[in-house]
Amino acid sequence: MPRTDRIHPTGEDTDDSNSNSTDTGTGTGTGTGTDTGKKAAFLRSGHRSRSLAAGFLLPALLLLGALVVYPIGYSVQRSLFDRSGSSFVGLDNYLALVTDDSLRTAARNNVIWLIVAPAVATALGLVFAVLTERVRWGTAFKLVVFMPMAISMLASGIIFRLVYEQDPDRGVANAVWVGVHDTFAESSVFPRARPLPVHPLEAAGGGAFVTEEPVRAGEPVPLPLIGVAPGNMPKEARPARAPDAAPDAAPDAITGTAWLDFTRGGGGRPNTVDPAELGLAGLRIEAVKDGRVVAETTAAADGTFTLPADRADGAVLRLPASNFREQYNGVEWLGPTLVTPAVIGAYVWMWAGFAMVLIGAGLAAVPRELLEAARVDGANEWQVFRRITVPLLAPVLAVVLVTLMINVLKIFDLVFVIAPGSAQDDANVLALQLYRSSFGTDADLGVGSAIAVLLLLLVVPVMVLNIRRLRREARR
Repeated sequence: MPRTDRIHPTGEDTDDSNSNSTDTGTGTGTGTGTDTGKKAAFLRSGHRSRSLAAGFLLPALLLLGALVVYPIGYSVQRSLFDRSGSSFVGLDNYLALVTDDSLRTAARNNVIWLIVAPAVATALGLVFAVLTERVRWGTAFKLVVFMPMAISMLASGIIFRLVYEQDPDRGVANAVWVGVHDTFAESSVFPRARPLPVHPLEAAGGGAFVTEEPVRAGEPVPLPLIGVAPGNMPKEARPARAPDAAPDAAPDAITGTAWLDFTRGGGGRPNTVDPAELGLAGLRIEAVKDGRVVAETTAAADGTFTLPADRADGAVLRLPASNFREQYNGVEWLGPTLVTPAVIGAYVWMWAGFAMVLIGAGLAAVPRELLEAARVDGANEWQVFRRITVPLLAPVLAVVLVTLMINVLKIFDLVFVIAPGSAQDDANVLALQLYRSSFGTDADLGVGSAIAVLLLLLVVPVMVLNIRRLRREARR
């Protein structure tokens, strides 16, 4: 071949053929070797990184396996065996969950919890978060609402067990309820008061009492009653005045005395006012003719009363049943009907603060320009809240709602502490039934394990839904 000479950039003559062959060989060899070395180094580095990561994760994986994976696997296995754990029974323990009445009640209550408690707590948290942004003392309010989160479930259960006490003198809920009720409804003066058989009164039906004979002007009328503890007498009650000594006694009036015919320590005489006996202050007295009330009055502090003779003469005196009905003692919060809503109320009291804090954090990230633009366009506050604020807070609301749903599926402490023994079957939930089936007096670990597996199966879909939502959020 002809030789082609060219001048090298350094000024030397080079042979293109030799130069080309040398360059090609050197370039190929060097490139291949360099790439192979880099690849090997990268693989060694990746292997070291994976080994290092595995080393750091190993303790956590061991703990996860020992505390989560192994108990789940053992529970699934144990649920397939009988009470003693020696005989394989297949799915019999799971069938018992469907046929047992207490388990059906627990499942029904869990559905109520799952629907009501998270929704109410989230709604209250949303309202609190929005409203506290508009008041100067919002931080203090948030602190007060969030404070129950610092209290354990056990302590909260004890608090609300006292709050829901039936006795209005001890239970705050009934004290408030009875106070409101007595404001709008007349309360009884002497519950359970009644006459003795030798008294000049007889039952009239419906809890009322009437005089045995019609009354006449100028003839004092005695109205003795028993059945009232001296300590429960009205504070304004004074020693009773004898009927014939009443100051208003007159021939043209119907007068008399109503008193507690009871002497402490005994010694009193029936139908006679003894010195230590008190007047029935405030007792309602009606004069009735032909089934119609023609006059009425109330007894004074010393028990005396007066009725006009022109209307009451010849009438029968009646003590209406409103004097004697039982005092209103409020609502039986921990009875079979209301025990589950009552316990849910305690849960909402605890977790509404949690929802408020998370929603408040999301609300702080909402662009204020959008809210102001909506107001400028003529939207009122309700429209801004419903069409702007709530849609923008939808991801945060979903987080709060799903978290609370997972939490209520495991609820146990509040139900166990608040619900009394007589109503615990009515307030039963799956987690409580799991405890009772596994550790109660008639323990059956096979059924208990089946309930545990059922709870796991109920929680898994909610968790999967939450994980998918978090992944979608991460991809945005």
